[in-house]
Amino acid sequence: MENNALIEMKDVTKRLGGRTILDHVSLKIYQGQVTTIIGKSGTGKSVLLKHIIGLLRPDEGTILFNGKPIDKMIRREWDQYTSRISYMFQNNALFDSLTVFENVALPLQQTTRLGKREIERRVMARIEQTELAEVTRRHPSELSGGMQKRVALARALVTDPEIVLFDEPTTGQDVIRRNAILSMIAQYQKKLGFTAILISHEIPDVFFISNRIIIIDDGQIIFQGTPEELENFDHPFVDEFIQSLEGLQEHLTGLHSKRNFKVRYQSTLSRKHPHEKFIAATFSIDDLDVLGQNLGHRMTQQVIKALGEYINKHFGSVGGFSTRLGRDRFVTVLPFSDIAEAEHILKDFVDDLREHGLAAIGQDVQMPADSCFEFNISAGLAEGTSADEIESIIASAESQRKTIAQFQCPMRG
Repeated sequence: MENNALIEMKDVTKRLGGRTILDHVSLKIYQGQVTTIIGKSGTGKSVLLKHIIGLLRPDEGTILFNGKPIDKMIRREWDQYTSRISYMFQNNALFDSLTVFENVALPLQQTTRLGKREIERRVMARIEQTELAEVTRRHPSELSGGMQKRVALARALVTDPEIVLFDEPTTGQDVIRRNAILSMIAQYQKKLGFTAILISHEIPDVFFISNRIIIIDDGQIIFQGTPEELENFDHPFVDEFIQSLEGLQEHLTGLHSKRNFKVRYQSTLSRKHPHEKFIAATFSIDDLDVLGQNLGHRMTQQVIKALGEYINKHFGSVGGFSTRLGRDRFVTVLPFSDIAEAEHILKDFVDDLREHGLAAIGQDVQMPADSCFEFNISAGLAEGTSADEIESIIASAESQRKTIAQFQCPMRG
């Protein structure tokens, strides 16, 4: 059961220039969660955000903070409300003429009467939390894009806000940088416990770190709920969302995330083809602990990542999609396939892995020339229909696993 909302909009309508931008909007944002507001450009996201921070007032309806209408607040209460909110700008909005320390200190200098020593203490605490201590005296132009984002986050957090607003935090970034930015937001939100509100039009990115998702389209809320609830929400917007997941892969494994994988399964099979057959193929690196002892943790993780990428590349070329089940296990779904066809595809994969894959993995992770070790890769297949629970078919495939390839000294298939 959900607690009372931290921020709530009730039947909010806003008209600008003769147009209705927000049309009877009702939504809830809960304390300590990551809530993402999604919508295409021009659908009212920014206007909605301005209502939350008090830059705009509704023509109709009510906005409540902890159950109290903000338009009924006296000046002291209003100042307390706005002081609890911080903002991380889309383009960081850092001042190039100021150092990292000076950029982070700016909100405290402008909005508080704290002494120099207390400001320095608070600034350094945030700088250390965001791992920027080594660049304190540098200027933004001397930093990488990722570090600049961390500086902007440290500045947004230096006033100890209860609520942090992120306006299109990943716009214009490539996949790896987007993942890094979102990981950063998720990490510090969990660490510091603030309520995060993200505005985005890039659904795949924010889907994986959000507790709640709110979708606004043509000024109206068409969905609000958990990411899992969104997976089963029948609307054309969700179909566009599913398609936009196609190009998103999890940076750490080279595979779809588990949630992405589940959405793909539901979209490709269970929602639209309720009785089609499919194959689940599971893969495992056996004796992983022994491999770790020989290679070390870091290189072992690189081997796992490279194998995941190889699985995804091979089976993706025939319409499959994959995820990582655990530290040493993967699963691939082959839609619209049966055991006979899957066995043929698996044989091609094994031949390719023995001839090229294992050696390529060794080269990718830059294994030392004198490395001497071996490990087995096992696989299992199971057939199901789209009416079946994917977890039961994966479990059946796991029970069928047998060795398909061996990585030996010297490094060859």
